[in-house]
Amino acid sequence: MDVEEKDIIGDSGGLFAEPEDFYGSQPECHFTKYVREEISESSKSKVKEVAVRLVGSSPLWGHILWNSGIYTAKHLDKHVEECKNKCVLELGAAGALPSLISGLIGANKVVCTDYPDADLISNMQYNVDHALYSGESLSRDSMLLKKQLGERNVIVEGYIWGNDYSNLVKHLPGGQNKFDLIILSDLVFNHTEHHKLLRTTKDLLADDGKALVVFSPHRPWLLEKDLGFFETAKEYSLKSELIEIAHWRPMFEQDPGSEEIRSRVYAYYLIHDT
Repeated sequence: MDVEEKDIIGDSGGLFAEPEDFYGSQPECHFTKYVREEISESSKSKVKEVAVRLVGSSPLWGHILWNSGIYTAKHLDKHVEECKNKCVLELGAAGALPSLISGLIGANKVVCTDYPDADLISNMQYNVDHALYSGESLSRDSMLLKKQLGERNVIVEGYIWGNDYSNLVKHLPGGQNKFDLIILSDLVFNHTEHHKLLRTTKDLLADDGKALVVFSPHRPWLLEKDLGFFETAKEYSLKSELIEIAHWRPMFEQDPGSEEIRSRVYAYYLIHDT
């Protein structure tokens, strides 16, 4: 393992370190509320508030609603044409907020995935069930929401990047085997997995599809390796298009490294380079 790569799980100023009581009692699940600030008239559902449950703790960092996930959700609500009536795949979904928003907008099918950890997958399923279909967290709108969404269009699957795709594409309608939109939110920090992520993206992305890649450089001293994801993408005949670099409050104020860099949210599209 590259010495610099060790800090994915080790010396990272605390960002990826296990808490002191990691092997003791575990924190309970907790909720956060996401408010859709900009809802397009063409969105299938106009539900404004989405309650997202997050696992109490996770070595895979699925217990935090990251800036990148919030940015992605906002981006989808601003650009509904990217997912409405289309097939969407989310990789590394954690709390699954972008998948939930895709479902509310009216995607034809959303396959929401993360590493097949039992707690993560069951939590994702809980969010899909409650935020979209049971309406328990949206009681005033529950009957309307069910009527609006109709048949379940968001499916949860455990998936390890680069593995067999059959459990993903089996959910696609009409014999399709590609997705119109693939969401990669805050995944590029995992430098050792770039090739698996890009291989999966290349193989599953429709010819005219887009992959939305959003990330923040949580470890500023490794920004070059983060951005290396887009150089490596060229090896898979995927070209990158910068959408913007936004500046938000850093996730962790006390983390080491440049605060200005940690505040950035990078957003790109990947498309096939034909």
